[in-house]
Amino acid sequence: MIVLVTNDDGIYAPGLAALRRALTELGEVYLVAPATEQSGVSHAITYLTPLIVKEVFHGEEQWGWAVQGSPADCVKIGATEICPRMPDLVVSGINSGFNAGINVLYSGTVAAAIEGAFYGVTSFAVSLQFDEHADYDRAADLACRVVRQVVSQKGPDPQLYNMNIPQAALRGSPRVSTVPMDVVLHHDRFEKRYDPWGREYFWLTGSPPASTAGQKTDLTELAAGNITLTPLDYNLTRAAVVAQMENWHFDLESAPEQLPSAPAVSPPLMRTQRKVFPKNAELKGIVR
Repeated sequence: MIVLVTNDDGIYAPGLAALRRALTELGEVYLVAPATEQSGVSHAITYLTPLIVKEVFHGEEQWGWAVQGSPADCVKIGATEICPRMPDLVVSGINSGFNAGINVLYSGTVAAAIEGAFYGVTSFAVSLQFDEHADYDRAADLACRVVRQVVSQKGPDPQLYNMNIPQAALRGSPRVSTVPMDVVLHHDRFEKRYDPWGREYFWLTGSPPASTAGQKTDLTELAAGNITLTPLDYNLTRAAVVAQMENWHFDLESAPEQLPSAPAVSPPLMRTQRKVFPKNAELKGIVR
């Protein structure tokens, strides 16, 4: 079995190293990962600039390939150029921090697994609850066990999975819950600050969202200390709405209703807002 391993935290991330070690039990592992951290890039790809790939070694041991691009780039080039043939499995992770709920839509970790699914390969995104001193080896062992058991039980068709591991699951006897992703709205907040020149900037803050009330989802099961496994689909079409729209009528031949023309305006000018501080004021940590 050929296993393509990638992530979005970068080729030197400890979660990636632990996953690579664990997955050698399943077959021949090819590691192709971003040269630098690509968290939150979702399914971005590189096509306006060259994609630089460098082979990476640990001492005399060939370690993998570093790609100056996104996680999706890594799977594209790994599957088509680096692996000797199309891989049998794509595993992305282990991400530092959950990719649950609507964070799935922003995640580079999940996007890499989706890219693998595009190629018709069973793919997994694996994420671990953030901890400065996370036990990635234990998480990788659990993830590898789940992957092995999923592959042995699923049907012949390729499938895409999102796995999240809470810190509580690294101890005791963890359980796996197969649940849907939660789609509760995040209440984003921004902290407003000023740089040393008095210019405003904003930093996204906020805590994880509360789970949807009355439903069993990845967020509720992670809060209960269980490993979550969610089968995903990259087809975003709402089939039921397509069926409703089949009877809609669109008339593109009749003259459109005339709308009042908008007055001509000059292009907008961008100005930077600045806050004037007293002379010799201490600027570090200024927050409003």
